[in-house]
Amino acid sequence: MNTIQIMLKIRSFTFNAFQENTYVVFDETNEAVIIDPGCYSKEEMQQLDSFIDSSRLSIKYLLNTHCHIDHVLGNNHVMEKYKVPFLIHQKDLPVLKAVKSYAPNYGFPLYSEALPDGFVTEGDKIEFGASSLEVIFLPGHAPGHVGFYHASEKILLSGDVLFSGSIGRTDLPGGDFNTLIESIHQKLFVLPADVAVYSGHGRPTTIGNEKVSNPFCAVEN
Repeated sequence: MNTIQIMLKIRSFTFNAFQENTYVVFDETNEAVIIDPGCYSKEEMQQLDSFIDSSRLSIKYLLNTHCHIDHVLGNNHVMEKYKVPFLIHQKDLPVLKAVKSYAPNYGFPLYSEALPDGFVTEGDKIEFGASSLEVIFLPGHAPGHVGFYHASEKILLSGDVLFSGSIGRTDLPGGDFNTLIESIHQKLFVLPADVAVYSGHGRPTTIGNEKVSNPFCAVEN
């Protein structure tokens, strides 16, 4: 876990057997959003709730970058506890609905489905406190994958599109390698080099680092 001490603050948790990164994003008003809650066990749920309670945060939205199982395990818990709107991209609704059919086979028999209250699309602004996150449509890993970008703080929550030294897998239903690379090149590599990238797995990186050194998608300067 780590907290980034800037105006827009990010607390990360690594949850479930897939080592998925769950993010709580908040600002000086203490209003917050939860992105990709992967908490499955009671202990993981308590870890998330304890941080929110001790920080006196007011949760305003539940957001999914995409709806693969490791990113949605805690959706129902968040919705029930915090009574907030749950938003995804509409193209990932079938991905979300499929989770309940295979969750037991992946070792998650207690998975409880939660369905969204609404949908986001590219260019939408998710507003909370004094902050807003811009929605960027990033298909390729999942058909309705999105990222959340804060331009002034140069922060990107990228889900499973771009990792430190890697990219999202494209062999799952709805995945496509060429589409993923196009998303990275046309939507992410046009951002400033010093934009910090907080991915769905692994450690943070920057757009600049991945643009020059990522073995799957780097481009020449």
